[in-house]
Amino acid sequence: MIGSQKVIDYLNFLLGGELAARDQYFIHSEMYAEWHYGKLYDRIHHEMEDETLHAQSIIRRILMLSGTPKMTVDEIHIGSTVPEMLQFDLDLEYQVQQHLKEGIALCEAEHDYVTREMLVYQLKDTEEDHAHWLEQQLRLIDMVGLPNYLQSQIAEVAPDIVDGAN
Repeated sequence: MIGSQKVIDYLNFLLGGELAARDQYFIHSEMYAEWHYGKLYDRIHHEMEDETLHAQSIIRRILMLSGTPKMTVDEIHIGSTVPEMLQFDLDLEYQVQQHLKEGIALCEAEHDYVTREMLVYQLKDTEEDHAHWLEQQLRLIDMVGLPNYLQSQIAEVAPDIVDGAN
């Protein structure tokens, strides 16, 4: 199936954001594991997996539209403290939200309603799951203070995750 080149180009643009989100979450989750913030590790590792699935969906759609996926990763921002990491992740989610909304509008203009539906699903996940959870964590830090928040995030991380053993 031959798709709109404008849609294919925009999907490649979106792909760069999803790959960046995946990589940023991956690095942050490993930092949380190193610091033994197991609860943060579990959640952010899960977010990395979600971003990987978003990227996979975009890749498959580009291929279906007879395009070639461009695996160029957008810039990532790695924090050095938990609040900074959460804020950088939230900033990235806000950016992805805006880009998804623009992509949805483009798909409507190009009459590609299947791609539009895929982007609507990703927008819902981004707004209702990813961004909302990050907003909640930053609000908790403000409410209970950073030391209390961090104490609540301490949990064991599976040894094979921390040590790299299989």
